[in-house]
Amino acid sequence: MRVAYNEQMNELADLLGEMASLAGTAMEKATQSLLQADLVLAEQVISEHDKITDLSAVCEEKAFTLLALQAPVAGDLRSVVAGIQIVADIDRMGALALHVAKITRRRHPNHALPEVVNGYFAEMGRLAVQIGASAREVLETRDPERAAKLQEEDEAMDDLHRHLFTVLMDRDWSHGVAAAVDVTLLGRFYERFADHAVEVGRRVIFLVTGQLPVDLHQNNIPTS
Repeated sequence: MRVAYNEQMNELADLLGEMASLAGTAMEKATQSLLQADLVLAEQVISEHDKITDLSAVCEEKAFTLLALQAPVAGDLRSVVAGIQIVADIDRMGALALHVAKITRRRHPNHALPEVVNGYFAEMGRLAVQIGASAREVLETRDPERAAKLQEEDEAMDDLHRHLFTVLMDRDWSHGVAAAVDVTLLGRFYERFADHAVEVGRRVIFLVTGQLPVDLHQNNIPTS
């Protein structure tokens, strides 16, 4: 019984790592499509999103099966519950990459971004891919110290997001309301992608230590 449980938990962990990898790849491609107004790449992100959705369903089924058949307690129960929560976070990361690609598609053949903010989104995209890779690493290693460092990586994203708003609020902004709305939404998508990666790290810390670390964004994070 114990051997079967361990094998199922390891399989779930592997699937979560695969989901994180797919979400990071999706955001990387979505960013490229956004910066280059590349419709083909945007469509690729959109069509491949089903892979993340399908994996999410498989992970949830495996986790709930473990709850139903293994009746875990204490640390084992904590692992399963954390796994279910992590599925939701990574699924949302994939959905945020999908939103970026859809804005690219909606504005094609035009660029969704005014040139003045391209540099911000190139860096935000780079950070998103980096933090997505870090989330996968944390899932694979279950290293609570490494997981805690995700918060530091997220701070760089938050800084970029704040600076982006200074550009939007500048009285010299001349790109119209539609562009401002797109930039606002896109900036939020990248910020939330990083926030969900941080949540993955927090849940791994809880899984390993039994203590949920304080979330510096806990008063600012909505449910989406």
